[in-house]
Amino acid sequence: MAAHGIRYPWYKKEDTDAFFALFQNNIANFVIIAITMLSLGFPAEIVYGQVLPGAAVAVMVGNFYYAWSAARLARREQRTDVTALSYGISTPVMFVFLFGVLLPAKQLTGDAELAWKVAVAACFISGAIEVLVSLVGRFVQHHLPRAAMLGAVAGVALTFIAGEMLFKTLEMPVIGLVVLAITIVGLVARVAMPFRLPTSLFAIVIGTALAYLIDDAGGERFSDAFTHLGFYPLLPNAAWWEGLVFLLTGMLAILTVVLPITLYNAIETMNNVEAMEAAGDKYDVRECQAVDGAGTMIGALFGGVFPTTVYIATVGAKWMGAGRGYSLLNGAVYGLATMLGLIAALAAIIPVSVVAPILVFVGISMIATAFQANDTRYYPAVALAMLPYFANYVMTRFNRGAEEVVSGISPAIVGVGQGAMFMAILLGAMTVSAIDHQFRKAAVFALIAAGLSFVGLMHAPALALNAAPQFVMGYLAMALLFAYFSLQKTPLR
Repeated sequence: MAAHGIRYPWYKKEDTDAFFALFQNNIANFVIIAITMLSLGFPAEIVYGQVLPGAAVAVMVGNFYYAWSAARLARREQRTDVTALSYGISTPVMFVFLFGVLLPAKQLTGDAELAWKVAVAACFISGAIEVLVSLVGRFVQHHLPRAAMLGAVAGVALTFIAGEMLFKTLEMPVIGLVVLAITIVGLVARVAMPFRLPTSLFAIVIGTALAYLIDDAGGERFSDAFTHLGFYPLLPNAAWWEGLVFLLTGMLAILTVVLPITLYNAIETMNNVEAMEAAGDKYDVRECQAVDGAGTMIGALFGGVFPTTVYIATVGAKWMGAGRGYSLLNGAVYGLATMLGLIAALAAIIPVSVVAPILVFVGISMIATAFQANDTRYYPAVALAMLPYFANYVMTRFNRGAEEVVSGISPAIVGVGQGAMFMAILLGAMTVSAIDHQFRKAAVFALIAAGLSFVGLMHAPALALNAAPQFVMGYLAMALLFAYFSLQKTPLR
């Protein structure tokens, strides 16, 4: 496209490599979504006919917008080497929505379709929150400690992702352990795979082949896979509105998961855009957060349940010399693959135990990142922020069917598990503030925790005034203690 003496190409050869790098990431997420949702009991017509098309719409909207944004930047700065931002489903956020929104909604309602509608509404709200956060994103990032945010996400990673997926891995021990070994060698030890294939692709190919060779997968899986080929139109629906009504009247507790993970998503976008600026292409971070939120909301209008974000892979595309073509191609390919049922076929062919070991690595890498991204003195804050999700895991998995057993372990499990993400972030934030001897700030976080407990966003099954009085008093006592230390002239140690 010629403008002001420059020609910014629609596509160039470097876009091909960047496309396949981004394609591998997104295709893995789409297949994981399909396999996981089916294993959680969601019917194929919802997964393939609603969720994946909605996700594809969000991916198309974001990629096409960022291709246009790259062209705008190229014209403004009179450069032809501008790289479009990578865009897709945020992997950590995807897992939180799978196990922190979809699964609890299904367990609480006992109805897969209703649970999907609740998740669609939660996704829409998440997008709306990110649009609003774009106005104050830097303020939130400045005042919410990274150790608290990442520690809370690491708690989800340890319980619902790494731990849960290890169980899934061992449902087919021979296959699962072989794939786990490949994952350890390739992704942890960083040893190159044969034919220089990506480790995840090599693991899936070998694991799937072994599953069929020893007949552990069942030959009918392969033949049934082709029944999913077909036409899945990208059509808007009213699921978000129906789910919103139910979410706001009976399942507000789910929002205690949505809000913090949306803040995490907004900060992830901010960090990735800033990394791209360091690489040479300066985009407006607030605009990108708003676009990510709008893309998420549009995807929800089409039945999607997963928020989207700018990928850190953008820097890799910049290093490859890509332009905007890879972004345009990525959006188009996902739209076509979803509409034709190709992703559905892949998800049907690949057994859960083949993908699960890779997800174990995803979980442990999220945990490792929580520590690596923070100074060693903040490790206790990260560890403490992880703990509430142990209670949430036990509560989610066992409380409805074995309440006596759960209460026999500890009567606090259910209370801690309710609003676990808020509790995790606030406990982590208090700890970070105490480590830095900012006791006044720690007291503020304790008062916020008391307020959330008072209205039922933490430690209570539903919103109500004075919903968790014992926890309110406990947090108020913490606030007083922190306030006392803030008045000390010198540190105690």
